[in-house]
Amino acid sequence: MSDPDLPPDVPTSTPSDITEPLRRALGSRYLTYALSTIMHRALPDARDGLKPVHRRILYAMRELRLSPTGGFRKSAKISGDVMGNYHPHGDAAIYDAMARLAQDFAVRYPLVDGQGNFGNIDGDNPAASRYTEARLTAAAEALMEGLNEDAVDFRENYDGTLTEPAVLPAAYPNLLANGSSGIAVGMATNIPPHNIGELVEACLHLIKSPNALDETLVNHIPGPDFPTGGVIVEPPETILETYRTGRGAFRLRSRWEIEDLGRGQWQIIVTEIPYQVQKSKLIEKLAELIQSKRAPILADVRDESADDIRIVLEPRSRNVEAEVLMATLFRLSELETRFSMNMNVLIDGRTPKVCSLKEVLRAFLDHRQEVLQRRSRFRLGKIDHRLEVLEGYIIAFLNLDRVIEIIRTMDEPKPVMMAEFHLSDVQAEAILNMRLRSLRRLEEMELRNERDALMAERAGLVDLLDSEDLQWAHIAGQLREIRKTFGANSPNGARRSTFARAIEIAEMPIEAMIDREPVTIVCSKMGWIRAMKGHVALDQTPKFKDGDEGRFLFHAETTDRLLLFGANGRFYTLSVSSLPGGRGMGEPVRLMVDLPNDAEIVALFIHQPGRRLLVASTSGDGFVVPEDDVLAQTRTGRQVLNVRAPSRALLCKPVRGDHVASVGDNRKLLVFPVSDLPEMGRGKGVRMQKFKDGGLCDVITFTLADGLSWKDPAGRTRLEANLEEWTGARAGTGRMAPRGFPRNNRFTS
Repeated sequence: MSDPDLPPDVPTSTPSDITEPLRRALGSRYLTYALSTIMHRALPDARDGLKPVHRRILYAMRELRLSPTGGFRKSAKISGDVMGNYHPHGDAAIYDAMARLAQDFAVRYPLVDGQGNFGNIDGDNPAASRYTEARLTAAAEALMEGLNEDAVDFRENYDGTLTEPAVLPAAYPNLLANGSSGIAVGMATNIPPHNIGELVEACLHLIKSPNALDETLVNHIPGPDFPTGGVIVEPPETILETYRTGRGAFRLRSRWEIEDLGRGQWQIIVTEIPYQVQKSKLIEKLAELIQSKRAPILADVRDESADDIRIVLEPRSRNVEAEVLMATLFRLSELETRFSMNMNVLIDGRTPKVCSLKEVLRAFLDHRQEVLQRRSRFRLGKIDHRLEVLEGYIIAFLNLDRVIEIIRTMDEPKPVMMAEFHLSDVQAEAILNMRLRSLRRLEEMELRNERDALMAERAGLVDLLDSEDLQWAHIAGQLREIRKTFGANSPNGARRSTFARAIEIAEMPIEAMIDREPVTIVCSKMGWIRAMKGHVALDQTPKFKDGDEGRFLFHAETTDRLLLFGANGRFYTLSVSSLPGGRGMGEPVRLMVDLPNDAEIVALFIHQPGRRLLVASTSGDGFVVPEDDVLAQTRTGRQVLNVRAPSRALLCKPVRGDHVASVGDNRKLLVFPVSDLPEMGRGKGVRMQKFKDGGLCDVITFTLADGLSWKDPAGRTRLEANLEEWTGARAGTGRMAPRGFPRNNRFTS
């Protein structure tokens, strides 16, 4: 209601208006969101190993009576019930979560039995929910055993119309059996799957020795057991440290074998691939390695998989060892992966904590003890109620005629019977609700036998609740039953991932895996490069595109590496084996390395280890650099000579001799010792020659005792033996070049 004293356009405050600083408001709301994400979405509960969405899916399927021996129901019906009753989120997300529980390549012990297309290891998505059907598995039933016996707490669903379990009873440690992964706010979890038989052994040992060390637990659980198998090559001491701290990684390799084709021919067959690796993408990666010639030892890859995985790897050379080929592919592809473990879980459903292996098993066992106690108390209550009813039945049997008379003659028989026979309300109600056909079975001996059996069971339950030793013995018996059902002797219980020691083979250079063959390198002025087979005569003129011409032509071998020096001062490395063949015009070198379009190629030559290079810019600055230091590992190259416009890199020449001769655009020549130039890996360099006008034109290194030679305009070799007139200190201006020096101011044509 508006205030009559205020004008109509002035808003009035209401009791619901709250004023608080924006910083505090954002902080409190973000904290609420973070806690909700951590507790209700991303992190699993240490007790049953499930997130809320998975727990709700299993419970909803149980409510639909989808037992392992019953019929299937449409996945759309299941996801619809989960969304409508317990999980008010998108049905697509619910169906994806349910589909993953049915994928035997994603979870070690599937909790959903799927019928239809639920995806495959190639990475294909499941069919739409209207096409697939599902029901529970025996492993899922074992997680929910005892729900009707007050084994766990129930809470209201999102709208308060139904109740759902806060946690499942979990007859086995599902957190470790099936693993889990999730990303919360500021934290994440990633737990690998394990073998149930080994987990039960560790639990039994922990029951027997509560203070057991991690070392003894790892004797029972040597490592993860992935659904897709594979070979774990992580050292045992690293695995122990991972389980002790709750953080670490496991190296997992594909399982492979050599298939003999006869006559010295062989090929490699990959039968198992690492966990969470999509087979189709793995094949694409291997094909890319062949195409890019990063693995030249591999000739072909084929996928011949049917129900089982069969990837065929064909070597290029039969002389290469299979171990060398696989070691190369392990480094370059997902045939080897690292599974990072971060055992971040919710303890008691509330507190996130990175737990060790022992802490997770202890949380499960403590949960099983609480479940046993609650189920025992529930059964005790049922027995007490039945004993009370049986006492009433015995009294009714002993006084049957009088009971029938009271029922026939009295308008209110209940209070009369309670007063006459000293019955309780429960006993009187049970007698009145008894059917007439039961009267003939109300024999005193049967009633007393049932009462005695219940009394004995009750005494056993009381003893069980009073003794922790009896409780742990009972839990151990339950775990042994689980081991019989899901252990190594069950259809799905044998360990799939095995252990091996990683035999590290030193990384072989690509050159060692390439057949050595002669080629002729041809590179045009516009930067089109190719490798022609054989050593073609260098005076032969190859064909080029219209408007283009030759620039570099020299002999090489397929095992060589080329160094390309650009006008931007960067060195780029090319493998001769990866160059296009001689047919056609080749390919632009700028597609192979990141050489800018405005930077021309200054030099292109074969890399020779141990050699030194002299680099210089047009401004007359330069230095000496070890050739091994200019090799680039990536296509972006390595910056060596720093230049700033309008200056640019001018030349790169190997150092031969003890002196340097430089000539500028002004035809002035200067000779000075090579030792005056610094040797460095990167920089602008030092002034080699001082120019008043123009810049540096050419540089050459030579041995002073042999003199300086060049070709005159007539093509004759000229030698200047006495160079005292032009010898001076570095950064000098020099003297005019000798008579007959080339008019292009270059030492070599």
